[in-house]
Amino acid sequence: QVQLVESGGGLVQPGGSLRLSCAASGSIFSINYMGWYRQTPGKQRELVAAFLNDGNTNYADSVKGRFTISRDNTENTVYLQMNSLKPENTAVYYCKIHASVDKSRPNAFYQYWGQGTQVTVSS
Repeated sequence: QVQLVESGGGLVQPGGSLRLSCAASGSIFSINYMGWYRQTPGKQRELVAAFLNDGNTNYADSVKGRFTISRDNTENTVYLQMNSLKPENTAVYYCKIHASVDKSRPNAFYQYWGQGTQVTVSS
C-alpha cells in the first residue's frame, strides 16, 4: 500500500514563507505525476502546482512567481516552497501522486492523496 505523509504547514504572517513536504512510501514501482492542491471550506479542491510526466511544471495563475514545486526522486518526496504568502492562500494543502505499484502492470497508475496540512496566513 502506498502512503503519503505531509508536513510543514502552520501559521505565518502575510509576506512570510513556508515549505511543505510530502513523502511517499510503500511498494512503488514508478511515479509519473506529483502535485499540490488546496481546499477551503465550501470550495472545490483545486490545483496549485504539479510536475507532469515529462518533468514540466504547471502552476495556478494566482501563485506563479511566488510558489515553487520541487522533488527528490530518490526519496519519492515532493516539496512546495511558498513565498510572499497572502491571506487568500489560507487553506488545507494536499499532495497527490500517480503511481504504479505492480511490476507486472507497469503502466497501471493509481491516484494517492496525502492527509492534508493546514496553512494559515494571518497577522
